[in-house]
Amino acid sequence: MESTVKKTLMFAAASLLACAAHAANPILPKLFTADPAAFVENGTVYLYVGHDQASPTDKDYVMKEWRLYSSCDMKNWVDRGSPIQPSAFKWAIGKVDAWAGDITKRDGKYYFYATVDHASIPGRAIGVAVSDKPEGPFVDARGSALITNNMTLETQIAWDDIDPAIFQDDDGQAYLYWGNSVLKYAKLKPNMIELDGPIHTVGVERFTEASYLHKHNGTYYLSYSREFPEETAYMTGPSATGPWTYRGVIMSKNVKVKTIHQAIVEFNGRNYIIYHNAKLPGGGEYRRSVAVEEFTYNADGTIPFIKQTKEGPAANPSAACK
Repeated sequence: MESTVKKTLMFAAASLLACAAHAANPILPKLFTADPAAFVENGTVYLYVGHDQASPTDKDYVMKEWRLYSSCDMKNWVDRGSPIQPSAFKWAIGKVDAWAGDITKRDGKYYFYATVDHASIPGRAIGVAVSDKPEGPFVDARGSALITNNMTLETQIAWDDIDPAIFQDDDGQAYLYWGNSVLKYAKLKPNMIELDGPIHTVGVERFTEASYLHKHNGTYYLSYSREFPEETAYMTGPSATGPWTYRGVIMSKNVKVKTIHQAIVEFNGRNYIIYHNAKLPGGGEYRRSVAVEEFTYNADGTIPFIKQTKEGPAANPSAACK
């Protein structure tokens, strides 16, 4: 009897280990990563993440670079190295502050909007870098910050100008959303490196950070991190500037980390939310891990509540996989 029980327990343990070994989330198991930004082109998704390099005893973020991964099926990811570091922005302190960024393409060039710490204007700032290809290398497109802390005076905190989210509408107009505590946006000129008009604020109850704008079937979706610890919520509207209707929470708060930070993309006919948690071994507040889930819009166009899973999405190979 004892031998049978031992065999049963060993089989169960082996089965659990096998399941864990084949679990797809977190999708980047070799490094701690956070703040995903995604760009889809020619059957490939390019995933830009911050690299969490803090030790288990560090009490703050240590992020010396952004890293790039690509996939043709949302299941298997290729490490493309580091396309840009904060030191690319000479006006920034530029050593350990590779906070959240976002990416888009216009007129054959790729623009990466990044959060860094300004060297002479106290507080966080937003810069923009440019490259001829998604793999980089990216170089400073302006030689100065696009957004600085003294341009937005709604709060006293030094980190209210973070988490840039870039969106280009069907008419070519580009919008930059960003902020912590107060959500802000501005239009960009066609050159993608200058503001085209004033900075606007958006009244969002319990807004924290991580705004992200996307469009699906003619409806605009503005998702963001809500409260702290953060959960992912969203609003919908008839244009890239609203007016916005609150729709609810679509992903719960994390257990071991207070942030969550989402990107939402359509890839090869399916829809995905990319986010971070702290589920890698040794993970925590400053040692996060990027994961992805597939979802289907409800019949009325709303986004369902999305659970975090170990399995992640099924493989969805595009023609780029061949």
